[in-house]
Amino acid sequence: MSDQDPDIWSGIDALWTWLESNRPLGGQQDLLLRLLKLSEEVGEVAEAVIGAMNQNPRKGTSHTWDDVRSELCDVVITALVALRTLTPDTREVFDRHLAGVMERSLGPR
Repeated sequence: MSDQDPDIWSGIDALWTWLESNRPLGGQQDLLLRLLKLSEEVGEVAEAVIGAMNQNPRKGTSHTWDDVRSELCDVVITALVALRTLTPDTREVFDRHLAGVMERSLGPR
């Protein structure tokens, strides 16, 4: 990783700060819309998979698997920014939750 590559957590904080300074509504409405944005991004993953698998006869092969990967990254980023909106301790909350999921799935380490 070069000096110019973003660290995931500083990148999430920077995006959250930018969104916070450009909030059109504020309050609970802004929070709700930020959470709903996640559903929009997941829908874009579905659209890209359908397009990559040529499953829309009207559009044909409209996407690639690179598009799917890109949309999945957007889902992860959107989810982490939404989590940052709910707590400033984003990294700790995520790490703790990941450790719990890993323990449930993989057993104690």
